[in-house]
Amino acid sequence: MEEVKKGIIPQHVAVIMDGNGRWAKKRRQPRLAGHRAGAKAIRGIVEIATEVGVEYLTLYTFSTENWRRPQEEVLGLMQLFEEQLEKDLDELDRQGVKIRVIGRLDEVRESTRNAFLRAVERTKDNSKLNLIIALNYSGRAEILDTAKALCAAVKEGKETSDFDEEIFSRYMYTSNIPDPELLIRTSGEMRISNFLLWQIAYAEIWITDKLWPDFSKKDFIQAIADFQTRRRRFGGLDED
Repeated sequence: MEEVKKGIIPQHVAVIMDGNGRWAKKRRQPRLAGHRAGAKAIRGIVEIATEVGVEYLTLYTFSTENWRRPQEEVLGLMQLFEEQLEKDLDELDRQGVKIRVIGRLDEVRESTRNAFLRAVERTKDNSKLNLIIALNYSGRAEILDTAKALCAAVKEGKETSDFDEEIFSRYMYTSNIPDPELLIRTSGEMRISNFLLWQIAYAEIWITDKLWPDFSKKDFIQAIADFQTRRRRFGGLDED
């Protein structure tokens, strides 16, 4: 196992896995080859997250905006999701990984949706690591869906109109998931790309120029080591 310094391990790490397409372009390969290489990188990060004691790992796999990409790439991604679940599910289950999905899963094609639902059911009793897949997800869509669900609850008399942030959070996709303490983004881009907009309000952000297929266990440890040096004030002042 890669060495990790003594210190606080973030309970929840979220990752924007960016750079698959550029990785493939640099090698004069089709974009889907980059996505396949990126899928391999996920395995190592799940392993190291489990080993160091991260409890929740959220991966941004497909956004609501990604439907704008060429149909061939979108279909290839959906097929890749299904293939990787078929290939890796036994090992993930053995490792004690609990798979969860957030996003508008009902809009994903049936075979892909069913593959994820089977994985969720298969691993529902595991507790070593919560692997949260953000699929057909966007932060704005989640907030909009949450507002609609809460308005319906108020209309039905289940909630009052005098709700607060805590009550609002109960209706989010991540209602029973702690907010990320660390957000990792690969490929050097300086933006959060509509990812977990509500939840990352006070997350520490760590950005690397490495493209996602090249992101290694060592890089993950480096991100955690940097997190351990941060002073998290949540709008307050340092005690000293």
